[in-house]
Parts: sequence; structure tokens; C-alpha cells
Amino acid sequence: MPAPDPQARPLAEPPVLERRPVSASYHGRTRTDDYEWLRAKDDPAVIAHLEAENDYTQARTAHLADLRQQLFDEIKSRTLETDLSVPTRVRGYWYYGRSFEGRQYGASCRVAVTDPDSWTPPRPAEAARPDEPALPGEEMLLDLDQLADGHEFFSLGGSSISPDDRLLAYATDVVGDERYTVRVKDLTTGELLGDELTGVLGGATWGATPDHFYYSTIDETWRPDKIWRHRIGTDQASDELVLHEPDARFWVGVGRTRSRRYVVIAASAKNTSEYHVLDAADPTAEPWCFAEREEGVEYSLDHAVIGGEDTFLVLHNASGAEFELATAPPRPTARTGWTPLIAHDRGVRLEDVDAFATHLVVQQRSDGLPRVRILDLDPDSPRGIVDDWLVEFPGELATSGAGSNPTFEQPTVRVGMTSMIEPASVYDIDVRTRERTLLKQAPVLGGYDPADYEEHRLWATAPDGARVPISLVVRKDARSADPEVGAAPVPLLLYGYGAYEASIDPYFSVARLSLLDRGAAFAIAHVRGGGELGRHWYDDGKLAHKQHTFDDFIACARHLVATGWTTPDLIVAEGASAGGLLMGAIANQAPEAFGGIVAGVPFVDILTTMLDATLPLTVTEYDEWGNPEADPEAYDLIASYSPYDNVADLPYPPILAETSLNDTRVLYVEPAKWVARLRATAPGADVLLRTEMAAGHGGVSGRYRAWHDRAFTLAWILDRMGLAAVGTPPEHRAR
Repeated sequence: MPAPDPQARPLAEPPVLERRPVSASYHGRTRTDDYEWLRAKDDPAVIAHLEAENDYTQARTAHLADLRQQLFDEIKSRTLETDLSVPTRVRGYWYYGRSFEGRQYGASCRVAVTDPDSWTPPRPAEAARPDEPALPGEEMLLDLDQLADGHEFFSLGGSSISPDDRLLAYATDVVGDERYTVRVKDLTTGELLGDELTGVLGGATWGATPDHFYYSTIDETWRPDKIWRHRIGTDQASDELVLHEPDARFWVGVGRTRSRRYVVIAASAKNTSEYHVLDAADPTAEPWCFAEREEGVEYSLDHAVIGGEDTFLVLHNASGAEFELATAPPRPTARTGWTPLIAHDRGVRLEDVDAFATHLVVQQRSDGLPRVRILDLDPDSPRGIVDDWLVEFPGELATSGAGSNPTFEQPTVRVGMTSMIEPASVYDIDVRTRERTLLKQAPVLGGYDPADYEEHRLWATAPDGARVPISLVVRKDARSADPEVGAAPVPLLLYGYGAYEASIDPYFSVARLSLLDRGAAFAIAHVRGGGELGRHWYDDGKLAHKQHTFDDFIACARHLVATGWTTPDLIVAEGASAGGLLMGAIANQAPEAFGGIVAGVPFVDILTTMLDATLPLTVTEYDEWGNPEADPEAYDLIASYSPYDNVADLPYPPILAETSLNDTRVLYVEPAKWVARLRATAPGADVLLRTEMAAGHGGVSGRYRAWHDRAFTLAWILDRMGLAAVGTPPEHRAR
């Protein structure tokens, strides 16, 4: 199936951008940048240019308007719009979220626990109407649509209930720059207190008493560097600074142990961490350091009671790259005083640990997939651990993880599971009996049947011999077979990320069905730089090894062609943020391997960003990318793959770049400059830029706007695949 020829339609003219060259020299290397002036966000000429690019993109994609609406309608028709999450118990209440047909944001609610001995969450007798309580005695805590009223953008950050269940601290962002305002609501009266805190990152962490909470603020480079203690009923100006982190490589965050005993403050760089601890019950407590930072040593803390003794669980990499779980006394303890509980295993990456009164829950990774591991505790056992077992799910690509488990005393473990063909499911597991109860599977309306689809784990070989996993899903009837030549190739969307040890595990998507049901396949390339195969997989895709990320993705694309799944002109590549850097790099290094590229909020001007320590996140990213300002080798390395710096007169496939004006993580200027240079350097390049003018790094807010946003991108992808005119067959449509 040939991809469409963009020259077959009359083309609008792209905006003509003025060149204003500026030069800078580092380590004897001089760079000239014609478009750096686009960084001036307040310049009317910059906004005018972005709006002109939006107009051009709309004109170039006008023929897809009907398809975009059809895709939106398909997503909407498959989604149960009035729904509620599985309730989670915290002390005397069950908490849950609700969504309502026709509303963008929904609400957070709770009902009182009627049986203190029961951990079975209540279920509605039938689907509740939007104007009715979902459960008897429902109390609406936050009406998010009401909070969002009058704002083009709205995001709820952290929200947390005070220890006496009376106050709710919640954070909102109405710009998209991830600088939140925290307010406090009295749940007995429904009124807001006078407390209002601005410039907060995320939300609030209560102490063990309802008279104070902790929060973090950011510096001018958007680095969370301070932890504060706020007393209810006082002004923010009088808040107490609890900890300030002066090292620009480190950021800080605050939380409370599940046992409610301690408040913990993490100071973390990319490869080093340090924890400070406070007594949660003392509103005047001073923090003390558990173990001073050592370069290259990462650790985290949780509080447990093992063998009747208060214990700190220390998850650390001092004994090996894949981490070890140790115990230590709850006082300042150097790592020579840590006692192994789960020894380091090169084949198992330990990612997280949560302590409960009767068990520990470990999130680990092996064979390229995450798993949940449970360790049973016995207070009468000298070692404390009496059993150690895995929660297993069938399926080659089953992805599982611990869900919301906020209560130290709970006898159950909430676990989530999904795959490329299985919608997300929520289970409760009784730790004592190991009985598994399915509480909910995300509904997919219209008669969806997983048996109509197939998923596979494939393996590509990178140039250096590394085996790179690929997760793939396709309809079983998509590949028509010829008895002599076998199954026919199909259009394919190949997604990749590859940074920060973030794992893009197999997952289900309602929106993706519109792609699959038109005959395309979807695949994830689990490239190095991510964490899918453990810490070594991450280490082998950063700093001096960053080229492996790009080589892996290209190898995956070529493997899918060589094995008959698709052809180069039918592959559309997609990635966002650091995955957008991946998209820019593979566009320069293997343009012939792809029929189209989607780069979302793409980190494509990495050399400029990493040379400017005043920009958001730059200094904290040195351990990921290198410091090109101080190190000529790092400069040359980043310059060798930086998408913006390596644009050339190449036969680029069509490219769609998408960004947001208020993004604080990857500034809009990066894709704007990149698109301008692509057009100027490769005159035949078919490149579009779409900028959301009221959004942040995560894109637009509100589920309907998000569906329209994804429909726009999917329509462009289907057009590149030659499937724009292919409707979803009637037997595949949601009913």
C-alpha cells in the first residue's frame, strides 16, 4: 500500500522566517544560529510566527478534517464517559475519582467505611448517572470542572487528606508551566481556608498531625531546591525553611512513610542520592541525614517493622547496578551498617519497595517486563521474612505493577495489569491466602474482543550485537497471506523513547484501536537509554553511549522490514520529549528508513540547552547528557548527534513536530528552530509545526481536548500510511 504523495495536492506556502545569525564559541568551536531569536517568548514577532505555522499546518492538513472528527468519535464511542475508579481505603473512608459524560475533568469523591474489618471496596449497584451519587453517602471533595471553569488549561497536581480526614490540601496549575498553587479545603464546611501557597511543585505532604504540612518550591532554573513547613492558618511568608539544597545537580522532594512515623526528604541527582528524616508527629522537628551522599551511590528509604523492630528499608546500588534491598536501624547509618535482605542479582532490577504491617511489596524487573514481588512478614521470626513470592499474570507481554496501597495496616495488595491487547485491570490480592480478586477492567465499548488481536515480543540486533526487544500488536486479519510469499507487509507505527531509565512497557490504548482496525500495526522499540532490561540497559544508552539509542531504534525499524512486517515507506516513527530527540536523530541518520516522523515536544536543540546553565533542568541533566560548557569531549559528543546541529540537505520523510508554548521542560523554541532549519537546509523537506498556545509539556488539558489532539496526530499518521481514506470496517467499529 503506497504512502500518499504530498505533491499530489496543492500546497500552502510555509511561513518565511527571518534569519538573525548569532555566533558563540566553546573550546575553539564556533556555532552560528540563525533562529535563536525565537526564544524571546514575549516578542510579538515570535507569537506571530508560531501562529503562522499553526495556520500553515491547518491548511496543509485541511483534507484530514473529516478523518480527525471520525477518529475523535471512535475514541469517544469506545469510552465509558460516566465512570468511577476503584475506591481506595484510607482510614475511615473510601476514596475514588469520577468522570461524567460531557465533562472534561470529573471529580474526586469519598464515602465512609461501613465495616471497619472489610477491605473489599464498595461497588455501585449499577452505572450511576452523572447527576446521581455513584455510591450511597457520596461526598464530593473536588469538582474539577468547576475549578477549571474560565481557564484554557487546568491541571490538578497533588491532593492529600489531613490525618484527621478533615482538611484537603490540593494543588492546581492553570497555565501549564507546572508551578502550582496549593489551597486547603475544610471538608466539614466545604469552605476554603485562608491558606494559599504559590510557586509550589506538585502538592503537599501532611505531618502526623493536621496542623502542618510540607511542600517544595523551585528556583529560577525550575529545580526544586527548598522544602518548607507550613502551619495551617498562617501566611506563606511565615513558612519555615526546613531544607535548602544548594548543589545545582540535585533536586529535592518530600514524602511521608506509609507507617506515618517519618517525613522523608530526598535529595537526588541523576546518579547520587541522600535522605533526610524528620519525626512526622513533631511540627518543630529538625531533619537529620540518614547516610551522606556518595558520588554514584543511589538509595531510597522506607520504614518497616520487621521481627518486631523498627527498621529502615534501604534500596541501593552500592552492591551492584541492579540494586540490593537492605535493612538498617532508623538512625544515621553509613552504608557499612546496611544488612542485605534481597541480595544484588544481575538478572533482576529492583525498582521500588513498599512496607506494610504484614508484608513488603517489591517492584522489580526481569526479562524485559515489570513484576510485583511480595515478602510475607512474621513478627515472631528472627529474620522477619517467612515467604517470598511473585504475582504472575499470563501473557507474553503482561505488564504488572503495584497500584494504590496507601494504608500500612491493609491486608491486601492492589495490583494493576495490562498488555498490548488487555485493557488495564485492577486486582486486590489477599496476602494471607494469595487469593486474587478482579475489581475492574477498564471498559472498552463497542464489542472489543482481545481475541481479534495478536501481540508479539520480537528481537532486533543492533550494530554492536545487542539484542533489542520490540513489543508489537496487530489485528489477526490485517496481514493477508499469499500461499507463495507469506503474509503481506502492513503500515506500522514505531514508538520509542530511550532516556532517564524510563521504561515504555507494553500497554493498552483505546485510541490505538482506530489505527489497528484500519489495518496498521503498532510497535514499541525498547531501546537503550530506557530501563526495560535493567540499569545496564540505561547506562548503555546515555552520555558517551547515547548513539546506541539511535542505532537501536533504526535496527528495530530495519528488523521489522527484514522480517516482512512492513516496508520503509509504511513505517511512521513517533517519540516525545527525549523521545523527540530520538526522532530528530534518526531523521538525520536514517531518513530512508521511515515514511514519516512525529516528534512531540522534541528535545532537538540539546546542545544549546546543555550549554546554558540558566535554563530549566540543564545542570541537573549533566549526568544524563554531559556538560558541554566545561568538557570539550562532551561538547563534541552532543554536537555529533544533536538533531538541530546535524540538519543537512537530506531526503527527509515528512515530519510533524508538536509543541506547547508554556512547556517548561522542553521549550517551544527547540522544535520551532528545528523546523525552520529543516526547511532552509533541505528545501524539499515536508515539515509541519503545531504549537498549542495554552498548554505545557503534557499537552492540552481536559479529556475531550486530549482526544481531539490525539485524533489530529493519528489522522496525519494514517495519511502517511496511505490509510486516510480507509474507514474502520463496520465489523470493527464500536457499537
